[in-house]
Amino acid sequence: MPRRLYIETVGCQMNVLDSELVAAGLLRAGYELVDSMPAADTILLNTCSVRRHAEDKIYSKLGRLKHVKQQRPGTIIGVLGCMAQKDQQKIFRRAPHVDLVVGPGQLGQLPALLSRIAAGETQRLQVSRERTCGDRRSVLASYEPYNPGRTPKMRPIPHQAMVRIMSGCDKFCTYCIVPSVRGPEQSRPVGQIEAEVRQLAAEGCREVTLLGQRVNGYRDDGTGRTLRLADLLARLNDVEGLRRIKFVTNHPTHMTAELIEAVRDLPKVSPYLHVPAQSGSNRILKRMNRGYTVEAYREMVDRICETIPGASITSDFIVGFCGETRQDFQQTVDLVRYSRFKNSFIFKYSARPRTKAIDLYEDDVPYEEKQRRNNELLAVQNAIILEDNRPFVGRRAEILVEGPSKVSRKRVDKGGIIQLVGRTVCDRIVVFDGPAELIGRILPVEIEKADGHTLFGKQHPIH
Repeated sequence: MPRRLYIETVGCQMNVLDSELVAAGLLRAGYELVDSMPAADTILLNTCSVRRHAEDKIYSKLGRLKHVKQQRPGTIIGVLGCMAQKDQQKIFRRAPHVDLVVGPGQLGQLPALLSRIAAGETQRLQVSRERTCGDRRSVLASYEPYNPGRTPKMRPIPHQAMVRIMSGCDKFCTYCIVPSVRGPEQSRPVGQIEAEVRQLAAEGCREVTLLGQRVNGYRDDGTGRTLRLADLLARLNDVEGLRRIKFVTNHPTHMTAELIEAVRDLPKVSPYLHVPAQSGSNRILKRMNRGYTVEAYREMVDRICETIPGASITSDFIVGFCGETRQDFQQTVDLVRYSRFKNSFIFKYSARPRTKAIDLYEDDVPYEEKQRRNNELLAVQNAIILEDNRPFVGRRAEILVEGPSKVSRKRVDKGGIIQLVGRTVCDRIVVFDGPAELIGRILPVEIEKADGHTLFGKQHPIH
């Protein structure tokens, strides 16, 4: 009888992709995927370490899994991903019933490790080398590229897919733990990526999102000349059957004119750019080791808007970083108002072990003040979203239908009509009523209403 696998994911799109690939690999190894913990005899938690809250959730869940282990001793419990790489033996100390701890650079070893545990071996720790240990080559070798074959039924949305084009990060922003847990930057060969995207398109995938911690730093030196992200986009633009291409996450210092012009000129590349600013204060940006000034960021925003009229730019911000004053925060508010982001993901600073900030600076902004600044910046951003969504009312938008909306009625109305959700080419969310057969199609929708997060429409007749 095959082992029954349940995998739960916390964190970023890279984690979501890792879980998809892990599940696909284990299915090929004979596992059966189930949709609940009680039905599983192999439980894997794929974790995140960017914020403490994500780690607290995992440790809380591990505490509850102790009872599962007591009731069903044969259950295998594994912790994967960034928290596994960061905490290592600490996980076994806090949760002795865990069988397996595997970092993101060792996921390729997972089927063999699980087989050993099932055969009676004791706890296994499989993580990559620390970046402070040995030379870069040996550290790189321990972060094994993990890009196994795809399995169509494992994609959460069959007509959309994420494709890793690079992993790791060499930027060392002082607040960020990613370089420690994801390792040095490594880019995949262009040919390998192109082959994967062609396969996805042949399987019915209409949209791909290219992933990298610093995706616009992509480079392939193995073809006789250096190929950058703009070159890769040009190659993928020619893939038959593919309709949309997105890429995240970008670093402001690598948002080159060549890349911006590629977004403008390549018809399948969505005019949607996620470029985190993190702060609107030069003093805080320097403390964060971001490598650019607010003036440079504003100039980049201006270049994007001039080159690609109607482009959507989104950003990330950290409020309450070490030493952030009210004046620093006000400069962040000013940057949001100037840039008019389609959306901003706003986070309260959370001091993380093994980052530079925790050694260099005091976390001196009280939590209540962080919360207040978070709410204030969110209110400013939400007002901008509402103002910029209103002009879409009365227009026709072409959307890729992703599936039923979160608030879709549980019962299908007479005639098979449900509430569907899709996205415009510039990544605005649209909901409308229609039959489930529209899922996966790109079609026009008439926008009738807008709020601070969503456009509401009706299907435009197709003649």
